[in-house]
Amino acid sequence: MAVLSGVIRVMEKAARKAGGRLRRDFGEVEHLQVSRKGPADFVSKADRIAERTIYDELLNARPDWGFVMEEAGVIEGDANKPRWIVDPLDGTSNFLHGIPHFAISIAVQEPKLGGGGWGDVTAAVVYSPVTDETFWAEKSRGAWLHDGRLRVSARGQLSEALIATGIPFSGHGDFGEWTRIFGAIAPQVAGIRRYGAASLDLAWLAAGRFDGFWESDLSDWDTAAGCLLVREAGGFVSDFRGRSQPIHAKQVLAANDTLHSKLHKLLAGALKA
Repeated sequence: MAVLSGVIRVMEKAARKAGGRLRRDFGEVEHLQVSRKGPADFVSKADRIAERTIYDELLNARPDWGFVMEEAGVIEGDANKPRWIVDPLDGTSNFLHGIPHFAISIAVQEPKLGGGGWGDVTAAVVYSPVTDETFWAEKSRGAWLHDGRLRVSARGQLSEALIATGIPFSGHGDFGEWTRIFGAIAPQVAGIRRYGAASLDLAWLAAGRFDGFWESDLSDWDTAAGCLLVREAGGFVSDFRGRSQPIHAKQVLAANDTLHSKLHKLLAGALKA
């Protein structure tokens, strides 16, 4: 049985507190106050309340840590201490349309030794309020769903693989690039799914529910926790060129080692076309 560290307990407490309110709001979604941020970007009162709840909980537990938050932006803390990367409601469009597939994502990123920016993500929580599932990981301690160890799937054949992705939408993403990649991958795999919450896609990949994932034009708060979950579950995460970084947002390709290599070959070929 996994023993939760202090930082994971703090993260889970914050996520569950915000998640309880999101569940209640989801039941009355038609009454929520909604505003537009961009061509297809919506932010609801639920987003703002969830973010404030998480911020207050994390600040109380670690008052000298900084934040990177979807709505509030960057809030500086002690430069020698870690920072929180928070998405209070990943899957806002699903939430606002009454689709029960959304999550809270929280990650911890460490400063680079000697200064000069930010380095590894060392702790992650992705919480699904509707299913009450807490996916969590710590660097070198593995990935877990509650107290059960997670491993990426062992499938090695593309013909057996179920792949997740995110489809570009108004004001976001490169339709031409995505179409070329889809055209290269779709005929080779068992299926492609688009559920609209990247953090949950990556958590499900870590749990073996999906076998691979690709998407581009995301933000750090969408992927910081999910990337660590996949890596700690034995998977590989890179950009479209195959390079590994602490957080992948602009380009993400994730799978087990065998499928990652095969998917990368298809993807790279599509981008050269």
